[in-house]
Amino acid sequence: MQLRYTAAELAFRKALRAWLAETLPTVPPAPDRDDWSGRRAYDCAWQQRLYGAGYAGVDWPAEHGGLGASPTEQLIFLEECARMRAPGVGAGFVGLLHAGPTLIAEGTERQRARHLPGILRGEEVWCQGFSEPDAGSDLASLRTSAVRDGDSYVINGRKVWTSFAQVADYCELLVRTDPQAPSHKGISWLILPMETPGVQVRPLRNAVGSDEFAELILDDVRVPAENLVGAENDGWRVAMVTFSFERGTAFIADVLESRRLLQETARIARSSPGPRGEPLWADPGLRRDVGRLTAEVCGLWSLILKNVSEASAGRVPVQGASVFKLRFTENRQRIGDLAAQVLGRAALSVSDLPGADNSHIVEDRLTTLAYTIAAGTSQIQKNILAERALGLPKEPRWTSR
Repeated sequence: MQLRYTAAELAFRKALRAWLAETLPTVPPAPDRDDWSGRRAYDCAWQQRLYGAGYAGVDWPAEHGGLGASPTEQLIFLEECARMRAPGVGAGFVGLLHAGPTLIAEGTERQRARHLPGILRGEEVWCQGFSEPDAGSDLASLRTSAVRDGDSYVINGRKVWTSFAQVADYCELLVRTDPQAPSHKGISWLILPMETPGVQVRPLRNAVGSDEFAELILDDVRVPAENLVGAENDGWRVAMVTFSFERGTAFIADVLESRRLLQETARIARSSPGPRGEPLWADPGLRRDVGRLTAEVCGLWSLILKNVSEASAGRVPVQGASVFKLRFTENRQRIGDLAAQVLGRAALSVSDLPGADNSHIVEDRLTTLAYTIAAGTSQIQKNILAERALGLPKEPRWTSR
């Protein structure tokens, strides 16, 4: 494991920092959270700027249009963007972090040529159609079917938790293509064009009051067989490739945001009066909690460095990614609880109150409620670690008669 930056990596950081300092003052304000067309335009415009400057797909191979940077340079890129408060990946999340890397690893040359340039240029937005009403944590029990009919698959079923479905051009879709096979063996990974007849998007309102998620209704949707990624009935393995990208490095910016939120919580505690008039920060228990959570964030950052080091050596950090996902999501929820404790009554409002800059902290805390569920629940992560890292027996399967 190499923890020192090379001269080339330091030069990369310097050039990126200079470009961000020159570019960010010209970026317009972000649109409202429920202005979906505005959010897509804003996120794609930022991606186009990155593309023009040569920073699109930092970790993608150069032969596929990316920068071909090392995992360490990707880490530097995310670190500098977070430090300078640059726009996030936004609507490009699934395309850039899931679908694109999956097509690079498992797609055909035609699929790569059709989709990768548009994703990199911010012209093509993707969403993820994995979870279903009865197949979230136990994803392998999904029921959405795809039946081969000549040169097409005919799809029927429902998907939920589909972020950015309202503005997506394509969906990475898991379907059951062999209902007789064991649950993990009869699944396939398909590219679904969202404009296909039979695709219906129903927005779902979340705890923050935003329709961040959506439900997909798929009614006799016909997709060309050439949209199959990987082999038929091998979609579970392809999906694991997709998840490895999400759990390994996709939360890097969030760890940096955790550190910033802890600093802001401490700042508010220093300026807010406690029950006897002294600052809240005078409470040793509060200071201890801030210190403990800060130490955990530092530990998570070290785990990121370890995962990046493994990726640099050509290994997919599956087990390290599960450890990270498990501990990060729980840590982030505890940070939200602590911030709410410091805000007091202001933590009950999602609108800014006089003298309290509370809304973004409250929204962040409500959003983190989903963290231990999204991208594989904490229970799933524990199963992965128990079976793959510790070699324990597989969890018994219980079926009802």
